[in-house]
Amino acid sequence: MAEFLRERVQWIELEPAATDPTAAPLLRALALLVQPEAQIPASSAAIRAEVAGTAQEQDLADVIAATLISRFNGRSISQLCAMGSITIDEFTQSVAYREIFGQGRQEGRQEGLQEGRRDEAAAVTLRLLNRRCGPLSESTTAQIQALPLQQLEALADALLDFTGPADLAAWLAAHT
Repeated sequence: MAEFLRERVQWIELEPAATDPTAAPLLRALALLVQPEAQIPASSAAIRAEVAGTAQEQDLADVIAATLISRFNGRSISQLCAMGSITIDEFTQSVAYREIFGQGRQEGRQEGLQEGRRDEAAAVTLRLLNRRCGPLSESTTAQIQALPLQQLEALADALLDFTGPADLAAWLAAHT
């Protein structure tokens, strides 16, 4: 097994590749990981000019976008595009961007669903508490609306045994 790996694994030096104009464009794009920040715009522009109009063009835009996202994750998209000599369209079509954006969208969707469930649980629980305990004060209503979903569900179960406002006050004191 070790012999198999020895034949397949190749060590790549990125620093020399960064300044070697004969190195493959993909290798030079990977070398952006180790180049000084001030050199990245010129290097990116040279790499992009070399592959303009070829099948490699979008692949290299993907590599440049992924490299810049990972190295400069606190920068804006427009800063990364300027640094990498790529357009916003190329950047947003990159695999890295689409995966990050897709993951963020999915997380946002899940958070929205969770928040919607919590809001519905709060509304139902408040309606039942008003029937069981009488009109609630604004502060009690606000306190209940601030409860996380799990506690709202527990309160909804517990309120079936409440006989009045004192039971609600005791439950809130014990669980918040």
